[in-house]
Amino acid sequence: MSHLGEPVYSTPSRIRERRRGYWFFFLMVPLVALMSQVYVPLFVTSLAYLDLPLLVTLHTALTRRSPVMGLLYGCGVGLLQDALSNRPLGMYGIVKTLTGFFAANISMRVDVDNSMVRFLTSLTLYFFHQFFYWVLARALLGQQLEFELATSLLFAVLNAAVAVPLFQLLDRI
Repeated sequence: MSHLGEPVYSTPSRIRERRRGYWFFFLMVPLVALMSQVYVPLFVTSLAYLDLPLLVTLHTALTRRSPVMGLLYGCGVGLLQDALSNRPLGMYGIVKTLTGFFAANISMRVDVDNSMVRFLTSLTLYFFHQFFYWVLARALLGQQLEFELATSLLFAVLNAAVAVPLFQLLDRI
């Protein structure tokens, strides 16, 4: 209920505070994820399988529940990841764009606040991400990459296991 002197369309202060912090989250979290993607494997080689930019893209697409937002966010994160890697520019951009779009579409149809649903969604979309990158590398670049099903599934499970606590941490930020 609103008071007589308060306009009906005013924004509560907690929502204004949340919007103010959103831009920080929107810009800084992917940059931290991208920097950790570049520098963490240099010091801890066993964490090279971890794709934090993808997990941040999935979290944003799943929580915002907007296909356009997931598409644009995935595109931006993917292109930044391409710029920081030695791979051809646009490959991660295309793949993360599609992954963000599909994650947002899934979140519109399924309640993704459950940890098990987040685990399965992250597992499936990580596997899709790897498979689609393999398809694009073979089709667009003519590279003869091998798609190792067992390794991709193992990395998908490991990334999904990291995604659940990471998503809970990002929800609290």
